Amino acid sequence: MPQQPIRFDDGAAYDRGMGVWSQLAGQVFLDWLAPSSGLRWIDIGCGSGAFTELLAQRCAPAEIHGIDPSEAQFAFARLRPALRETTFLRGDAMALPFETDRFDAAVMALVLFFVPDPAKGVAEMARVVRPGGTVSAYLWIAGEGPPAPFTVELAAFGATVAQAPSMDAARMEVLRALWTDAGLEAVESCEIAVRRTFADFDDLWSSSMGISQIEDAVATLAAGDVQLLKTRLRARLPADAQGRITYAARVNAIKGRVPNSP
Repeated sequence: MPQQPIRFDDGAAYDRGMGVWSQLAGQVFLDWLAPSSGLRWIDIGCGSGAFTELLAQRCAPAEIHGIDPSEAQFAFARLRPALRETTFLRGDAMALPFETDRFDAAVMALVLFFVPDPAKGVAEMARVVRPGGTVSAYLWIAGEGPPAPFTVELAAFGATVAQAPSMDAARMEVLRALWTDAGLEAVESCEIAVRRTFADFDDLWSSSMGISQIEDAVATLAAGDVQLLKTRLRARLPADAQGRITYAARVNAIKGRVPNSP
């Protein structure tokens, strides 16, 4: 059976499920990136605006352009008070609607593995960033992103959690090759681990259903199997004395600089 495409048709649900995780990773990522203020940013695959909001709040940008193919995600992103001055445009990561050297910094937050041709996506980031500017990204490590506990337990029922089409791009050696092949210099990379705490199992479950590939996989189960899945997840992710559940996920992060003109 062919894999069902991953949906991005509910900005609020996606933000509850994945946006919180993205901001947890994004905070550490920005600490590592340490960008200067007053930059012109392009956030490619901005989605619900989770990472875009961090840029606005932490980086004192001169401007931000958010690019994404999903109008449903934009609708939610525009509700964020910090993003009132942000320009959102529908666009393709492999054919950005901007002239060469337009921005000081380009970023993809949890996006590159959704780009059908990652090399073309990185090349486009490099094209629209001026000489001396920064091109960066972070991606969930395969098997270690937030869906991981669900992926493992759903497999016991023969259910499959859909994977992004270019998951290989999340491997550190592949990421570094993509950046160097795009002609970027001073390439650096790191691994970031983050932990998220849920108030209780119901909070974990309802938030995770905001991640469409988990929701779609769960929807294939019989009602009795859904209850058994919950039992298995409770055993895999035990609560603390207050009923809270905490678990970790990891991303690979990378940055590089567009060469200065000769």
